[in-house]
Amino acid sequence: MPVPRPRFDLPLPSEITPRAVYEGRRDWLRMLAAGAAGSALAGWAARDALAAAPLPGKNPALPSVPSALGGAGAEALTRYDDVTGYNNFYEFGTDKSDPHDNAGTLKTRPWTVSVEGECAKPRTFGIDDLLKLAPMEERIYRLRCVEGWSMVIPWNGWPLAALLRQVEPTSRAKYVAFESLADKRQMPGVSRAVLEWPYREGLRIDEAMHPLTLLAFGLYGEILPKQNGAPVRLVVPWKYGFKSAKSIVRIRLVDAEPPTSWNLAIPREYGFYSNVNPKVDHPRWSQASERRIGEGGLGGLIAKRRPTLMFNGYEPQVGQLYAGMDLRKFY
Repeated sequence: MPVPRPRFDLPLPSEITPRAVYEGRRDWLRMLAAGAAGSALAGWAARDALAAAPLPGKNPALPSVPSALGGAGAEALTRYDDVTGYNNFYEFGTDKSDPHDNAGTLKTRPWTVSVEGECAKPRTFGIDDLLKLAPMEERIYRLRCVEGWSMVIPWNGWPLAALLRQVEPTSRAKYVAFESLADKRQMPGVSRAVLEWPYREGLRIDEAMHPLTLLAFGLYGEILPKQNGAPVRLVVPWKYGFKSAKSIVRIRLVDAEPPTSWNLAIPREYGFYSNVNPKVDHPRWSQASERRIGEGGLGGLIAKRRPTLMFNGYEPQVGQLYAGMDLRKFY
């Protein structure tokens, strides 16, 4: 299928971080910049300074925030403890609490990400290089997982496009492949044949270059927790959560659709695109509605269901990427 020409719309005004929130993050951003320039960030020592300041993630009475979905009204942020305690990260185990319990073994320094393939200037970036590559932003994005649960998370990072422009993709670069760390010494789940390791994901080049596609280094104004994909992860808010690869070590620009872990494991259930679509059900779950983690008891499992929005509510920004496509065939 021919790849559509990229056409990017700007984010809606409701997706831009309010100035007051941005001002409240300046100290964190300064710490990142200072650490990227020298050894001050070694060992993520900035956590001590962050812990001394009040953060919304530590506040049990979370405020409502402007909707990241482009809809009317506001959406409550998911509690920090829920965001960091209820995860899919099979490298640390298959239960939702396993990443929180087991990810302490992950060593996030030193860390490098190689960017290679169909590009004029392949390069390996250290984590400090990445931290200072582009201005750090806060993006409040909704995370929708294929099992039917969702969260609203304030991520700290910058658009993936800023990194890809550094290596100058060639005209043969049609897709972008991502590879996560797979180290049995640090990741107990890698010893189990749950998936084919390392974890792999992929995007079409226009999806990767879209301004909403984020490389995240933090959440809630804190350094990205290990169980959430430290030190650097992908966030693609209009796709199901498993598309947002964690603990990335390799990015490769390629000319053909790359294999992805869940598509290799169960192709009938997990397609390459995996756009949030209430009209296309997973064989084992309806996608027409969802539960917000933290609403109601039992981790949101008894929360009132809410309708799932097409492209997770980002249809005005990304719908044109799929114009003319059969979204049941290209699920």
